[in-house]
Amino acid sequence: MDTSAAGSGAVAERGEEYLTLDALCEIAKLLTGASDPIACMPAVFGVLGAFMGLRHGALALLQEGAQAETVRNARHVNPYVIAATASGVPPAGAQARAIPAQVARHVFRNGVSLVSCDILEEFGAEALPPGLGDSRQALVAVPIRDQANSPFVLGVLCAYRSLKDNGARYLDTDLRVLNMVAAVLEQSIRFRRLVARDRDRIVQEAREAIRVAAEATAGPPVEAPAEALEGVIGSSPAIQRVIGQIRKVAGTHTPVLLRGESGTGKEVFARALHALSERRDKAFIKVNCAALSQSLLESELFGHEKGSFTGAVQQKKGRFEMAEGGTLFLDEIGEISLEFQAKLLRILQEGEFERVGGTRTLRVDVRLVTATNKDLERAVANGTFRADLYFRICVVPIVLPPLRDRKEDIGLLAQGLLERFNKRNGMKKKLHPSAVAALAQCNFPGNVRELENCIARVAALSPETVIHADDLACHHDHCLSADLWRLQTGTASPVGGLAQGPLELPVLGSRPPAAAPGAPPPPPTVPSAPLDGEAAEREALIEAMERAGWVQAKAARLRGMTPRQIGYALKKYNIRVEKF
Repeated sequence: MDTSAAGSGAVAERGEEYLTLDALCEIAKLLTGASDPIACMPAVFGVLGAFMGLRHGALALLQEGAQAETVRNARHVNPYVIAATASGVPPAGAQARAIPAQVARHVFRNGVSLVSCDILEEFGAEALPPGLGDSRQALVAVPIRDQANSPFVLGVLCAYRSLKDNGARYLDTDLRVLNMVAAVLEQSIRFRRLVARDRDRIVQEAREAIRVAAEATAGPPVEAPAEALEGVIGSSPAIQRVIGQIRKVAGTHTPVLLRGESGTGKEVFARALHALSERRDKAFIKVNCAALSQSLLESELFGHEKGSFTGAVQQKKGRFEMAEGGTLFLDEIGEISLEFQAKLLRILQEGEFERVGGTRTLRVDVRLVTATNKDLERAVANGTFRADLYFRICVVPIVLPPLRDRKEDIGLLAQGLLERFNKRNGMKKKLHPSAVAALAQCNFPGNVRELENCIARVAALSPETVIHADDLACHHDHCLSADLWRLQTGTASPVGGLAQGPLELPVLGSRPPAAAPGAPPPPPTVPSAPLDGEAAEREALIEAMERAGWVQAKAARLRGMTPRQIGYALKKYNIRVEKF
């Protein structure tokens, strides 16, 4: 007996096993971490080819509304589409040859795998994929079910194996591997559908909440500003609309996103929301997400176990635990990283988390209120903010008006801020009507925070008890806002702060930002000839592809489509994809 040959054969078998495990590991990474598993399939086929020698992989999926039983009866038009191949989505002419029609119908109809040891002999030359150097090919095709043990088949996954060099001996392994890939793909597709269904439900709830809030604010006036909300000062229509929305949503457990420029008082409104809710007797916990690094933020929100990292000398509860039964306010939510967004999404979806370094799963009941001054819609389109997290936190968006849109409140706010200054410093300063009138002329790009700074400065420096207009810094050409405006734009600002105001925060339904002072007017728009429906759609598709750098997945996000739909649209309008 040749023991050396037997030993080398065993080593070769072990090497093949390791390659198979490596392939499955890489494929699991691709599919479980992808927001669109279908778009990852060319990469999956690439792994199968590199590690196992499987070529010309293809994925067929039932068209929406089609049933598996209709596959058998279709003669000229297949009720399924080739969703992906090893080289991407195939052109229309090659679709039928990616998977032999007889093979696809068999798997769709019977729900069982099919292995053909010689595709040329069994199905003919027309069943071979184009571009083959060797016509002796085996084929392995497996079903992708709607869910485990379900008779309904929603897709077929197949790949080809060359029969050269006794390639048939690998077919058993190929069948097992493709079944495993189909199982992982099935889970990924199901999760994607659940997220889409959850997103649609959340969007519908948000629309209903906004509608109810709008109806409430359109009715009788709300209470007097002095009694309206704890800590909120103002009687302007803009602030009354916000108060009406806060009052309406406070009695629910719905997540709220406070949007507005920096300094508009987002924390004040978050506290007022908590004070009006059923959770008023529990804790109100706040966290500034922009002030902490990702690692510190994770420890701060979730807590950590003793010894989980250097300096963790004892167990520490996180802010979610501290806010149990109460309200957690996450300020600057738009600043967190993509990696941490995924961790935050889990606790928002399931109410479960583990401390850093811990293994025990904890559950919490927390009302989440978030705030941002960033354009989250643009961040989602650019891929810097997760769409699923956006839909979780932006259930009821409430836009806080800037101070320049509620100038009638400046007098009340200035008086309230001066009273706070007097209480802290043991003084009895007062505002003269001329000072109040001068303050009302300012636009305050820093909003209430800047107004507070202005009041504290003039109260500390004014020589008399009564503060007049001449005591204000803007009357001595020392306005910090004017200086900041001059440094940013290179132009002088009128006395009394920023007459034009800063660029507005681009939020839902906002108007475009105003042009900077002194800037030339935009060129007149030349009306173009109207486009018909298909021409307009083609132009919009080209524009989205150009904005996305001709990356189909990014263009799909911009257009609100799936990468598969983008691929179909490119073929439909005969748009040539640029390669860079």
